[in-house]
Amino acid sequence: MNSSLNEQQKEYIKYIEKKSPKSSMVKDCVLAFVIGGLICIVGQLLFDLGSRFLDDKGAASFTTILMIFIGATLTGMGIYDRLGKVAGAGSIVPITGFANSIVAPAMEFKKEGLVQGVGSKMFAVAGPVLVYGIGASVVVGIIYWLAGNLFG
Repeated sequence: MNSSLNEQQKEYIKYIEKKSPKSSMVKDCVLAFVIGGLICIVGQLLFDLGSRFLDDKGAASFTTILMIFIGATLTGMGIYDRLGKVAGAGSIVPITGFANSIVAPAMEFKKEGLVQGVGSKMFAVAGPVLVYGIGASVVVGIIYWLAGNLFG
């Protein structure tokens, strides 16, 4: 431990280490991989189903909409949160995790009403992701446009 810590801080660190749940890194990684993979398999199956009736762009839209709907519905039913406790990052990375990040805060604050609760808390987690994702895509688009016009 760091020698600059006082005795009370050292005792607190020991206490936290003793009380913190132990997790198996290998088991957690395998569960994240397997459950995340299963979510992706569902997405692929939906895409294949959509491809029977639609072109590739339509099938991709069909898949995206259904995966978001499934993620939001499972979150509303409380199932996706339990899945997330087991799957960890495997449930966060797919698009269903994005749906969960929008719906979960809204569900938590629904008692406060549609405007003050659901409406104001819906993008509490996903809002920064959207802002910086859209901002980064604009910057990359401008760089791409400039590079194409200057060097193309």
